Amino acid sequence: MSLTLYGLKNCDTCKKALKALEAAGKEVRFVDIRAEADLSEKVPYWLSAVGAKPLVNNRSTTWRGLSDAEKAKAETDEVSALLISNATLIKRPVIEAGDKVYVGWTKAVEAELTA
Repeated sequence: MSLTLYGLKNCDTCKKALKALEAAGKEVRFVDIRAEADLSEKVPYWLSAVGAKPLVNNRSTTWRGLSDAEKAKAETDEVSALLISNATLIKRPVIEAGDKVYVGWTKAVEAELTA
């Protein structure tokens, strides 16, 4: 099964995930979420797969720069538009493995995808 990893080229967590997946012999396609991803297509799909809470990176510099009104959108149906217009608000990496979507690079995600 081939994997698609959505992230940023300069993100340490994305680099770590990519390296571990390749070391496990997985075929991984890297897609830069700012430059290459079609977020208007992907964000709604990811939201339906995992929900808003895991997908919104509320620890990011971008998040801290948002107004309270913009932050409130993360709890509403407007979360999709918020993530599409602010790609760096998406927690990284987002990994598509077949019909499954994984967000972040936790020990559990690593164990499941490198097995």
